[in-house]
Amino acid sequence: MKILITSDVYKPTVNGVVTSLVNLQKGLTELGHEVRVLTLSESHTTYYENDVWYLSSLNSGNIYPGTRVRDTLARKPMKDLINWKPDVVHSQSEFSTFTLAKHIANAVGAPLVHTYHTLYEDYTTYFSPNEKMGRIVAQLFTRRILSKTDAVIAPTSKIERLLLSYGVEKQIAVIPSGIDLSRFTPAKENNESLSLKAKFGIPSTSKVIVFVGRLAKEKNIDELIRNFPVAKENLSLLLVGDGPEREDLEQLVNSLHLQKRVFFAGMQDPKTIASFYQMGSVFSSASTSETQGLTYVEALASGLPVLCRADDCLDDLVQDGINGWQYHSQSEYHEYLDRICNDEELRSRLATQALSTSKRYDRIIFAQSVLDVYKQLITDFRQIGRASA
Repeated sequence: MKILITSDVYKPTVNGVVTSLVNLQKGLTELGHEVRVLTLSESHTTYYENDVWYLSSLNSGNIYPGTRVRDTLARKPMKDLINWKPDVVHSQSEFSTFTLAKHIANAVGAPLVHTYHTLYEDYTTYFSPNEKMGRIVAQLFTRRILSKTDAVIAPTSKIERLLLSYGVEKQIAVIPSGIDLSRFTPAKENNESLSLKAKFGIPSTSKVIVFVGRLAKEKNIDELIRNFPVAKENLSLLLVGDGPEREDLEQLVNSLHLQKRVFFAGMQDPKTIASFYQMGSVFSSASTSETQGLTYVEALASGLPVLCRADDCLDDLVQDGINGWQYHSQSEYHEYLDRICNDEELRSRLATQALSTSKRYDRIIFAQSVLDVYKQLITDFRQIGRASA
C-alpha cells in the first residue's frame, strides 16, 4: 500500500505529534508498506529527501512558539505526489498541509484520514483574548476541518467524546499512539544515571521526580513546582524540556527558594531521553491538555510509576494503585508520592505493572490498528465506485 502522511511539523522538531508520526511511519514501513511524508521545511527552501517533501515556510512563532506556515504553492511536490498515486492520505495537522492533503486525496480518489492531536480549547490564550469566544472558535474550526475528511483517529476516548460533543459526524476510531518500546528499559541506578545527576547538581542519594515535556502554559508545570514537598530533603524535581514558560518557571523556583531541589535539564536529544527516565523514581505531570500522553507511556516503558493530575484521557493508561495514581489535590499528590518513594515493595510492584501496561503501546500494534482503518476505508471507496459505475 502507498501511504502519504502530511504534517506541518516533522523532525527535527520534538513534540507529541512528531513522535506519533515518526513511529507510525516506521511501523507502517516495517509492516511492508511504502510511506511518504509531506511537511514544512525550517527555511524558505523546498526540497525532497528520504521520501519526505519539505515545503518552503515562514516562521509563525508570534501565534504559537515553534510553528510555521507554508509560503509556496508547492506545484512540483503536488504533481509528484499525485503522480505517485497514494492509496490513502493521512493528515496530522489542521493548517498549512491539510488543504494540500485534501487536494491530493481528491485528485487520486483516495480516502483522507485525519488524526486529531491538539485540544485547541486548551490553547485559547494563544489566539483569543476571550476564553469563552476562543472555545467557540476552536469548536467551529474543528468541526469544519473534520467535515472534509473521510475518517478521524482520536488518540483517546476523551478526544472521541469531545469531538462528538462538537457535532463531528465522521467515523471516529480511537487508537492510542505508539512508541518504540525497545528504546526504554527499566529504571535503575547505574553509572550513567549517577553521571547525569552530577551534571545537573542533583545529590547522588536523592530520589528524582521526572517530568518530560514542553515547558508551556498548557502543561501546568507551575503546579508541579508548587506541589513539591519541601520537607522531603531526599527528593528532587527534574524538568526535562524547554519552552516559552521556562523563564517564568525559573522565577517561580527562585521565589520558593527551591533552586537546590528543582532542576531544569533543557531540551534533550530524543536519542538520549531514555537516560533521563532512568534517573527517576517516579514520573509526574500536572497537565490536563494531553491528547496522547506519549511521555507517560515512555515513563511506564522505563518502569516508572506515574503520578499525574487526574484527567479522563489517561483513564486507560494510568490506573490507581496499579501503575501509579491520578491525583485531585495537593494533599493527594503528597500522599501518593510518599507511598511511592517510601514503600519499596509497593514501588517495585507499581514498576512491574508499569512495564506491563506499556506493552499495549508498541508502535507495530499502533501501525497495524491504523492500517486496519485504511483498509476498511479503501474497501468502502471501491464499493462506492462500483455502485456509481
